[in-house]
Amino acid sequence: MKRLAVLFLALAAAAAHAETWRFALIGDTPYSDYERQELPAMIDAVAAEHVDFIVHAGDFKHSKDACSDALFEDRRQLFDASPAPFVYVPGDNEWTDCGRVSAGSFVPAERLAKLRELFFAGDESLGRRRLALERQPGDYREHQRWRLGPVLFVSLNVPGGNNNYRLTGEASDEALARMPQVLAWLREGFTLARREALAGVVVVMQANPDFRYFAAGVAPGGYRELLAALREETMNFSGQVVLVHGDTHWQRIDQPLRDPASGRRLANFTRVETFGYPHLGWVKGYIDRDSPALFRFEAQPWPRRAP
Repeated sequence: MKRLAVLFLALAAAAAHAETWRFALIGDTPYSDYERQELPAMIDAVAAEHVDFIVHAGDFKHSKDACSDALFEDRRQLFDASPAPFVYVPGDNEWTDCGRVSAGSFVPAERLAKLRELFFAGDESLGRRRLALERQPGDYREHQRWRLGPVLFVSLNVPGGNNNYRLTGEASDEALARMPQVLAWLREGFTLARREALAGVVVVMQANPDFRYFAAGVAPGGYRELLAALREETMNFSGQVVLVHGDTHWQRIDQPLRDPASGRRLANFTRVETFGYPHLGWVKGYIDRDSPALFRFEAQPWPRRAP
């Protein structure tokens, strides 16, 4: 009897030590009527996997769809109906691209203000269950962070299309005002993670920042400073770093960030790109405190296909 009690205590201690957490990543959806019809069912199925939260990495509409209040309200209601806490990060289709005639000729800055009003007003996530969020003080409330186990999650407003730079490659006035806030929030997150001896940092933004061109020294100007800061922070962080983005609609999991001196891949950095139209799906993330890799990711295509 005594041996059974000792065994039970040992198993209980092992179970308590082997902590794991789960989260879900989606993005670049819904782009079509089919995806709008399917997404509620997919979100319900994702929540049924007992994830701690769902993150949408931006672009909740097709670039040709009008950036109307009605569409924004529809997406707010869709995300807020999620059974799991739902964190949204803005993409270019819903603000920087809204000046296009096909998108309704809106003023992009006004549409970003509307997004802040609808999606970032409080200090909680969307969803029927809520997650407490910390927001960057000041005007850029879409910059968020939150904890899950030993990992800090940080969101950034960095849209595709070269980060709202002009077609000439020069920074717009808006980008010049926003990027110091982006970089400050990124660096502050890593400082917090180091101070609290966290095991990992996950950064979420919409844009694919073109790692291949950055490694070759010819990255687009809109992402060059950000990638340099991300590389520096990753190299000065003892834990694992993940960048989640959408934008180019090519679901992948790889390690594209390199040491500038040796050219070798940074072993503690992983990029996860979400599914994107016309491929509907989600990526399931695991955090395992006892695993040297800390993270594990599984691509989950949504089984029902468009006719």
